[in-house]
Amino acid sequence: MINIKNSIELKLLSLQPQFLEVINESHKHNVSEGSESHFKVTIVSDEFNGKMLLTRHRMVNNILADELHSIHALVMHTMTIEEWFEKNGKSDESPPCLGGSKIK
Repeated sequence: MINIKNSIELKLLSLQPQFLEVINESHKHNVSEGSESHFKVTIVSDEFNGKMLLTRHRMVNNILADELHSIHALVMHTMTIEEWFEKNGKSDESPPCLGGSKIK
């Protein structure tokens, strides 16, 4: 059985990325050990050239439609190669977990 992280990686290869990183950040949240519920994706692709951020995210969401039914959160950093170089090959950190029901 393929895990969610591997499934995300395999499916996003359809965008022919120059860089792809999928990180399971579930351990940063109040979930059981070994969970696959929170992911951070950084993807750099020419497919994003000339497209607005919302369009890029929709592209990824469409590709990962099945996986999105199984996970709680997906942080996306979708960049062109020029944007990637402007950021020195780095993506922003994911926002901190607010603890769900612990929010007052």
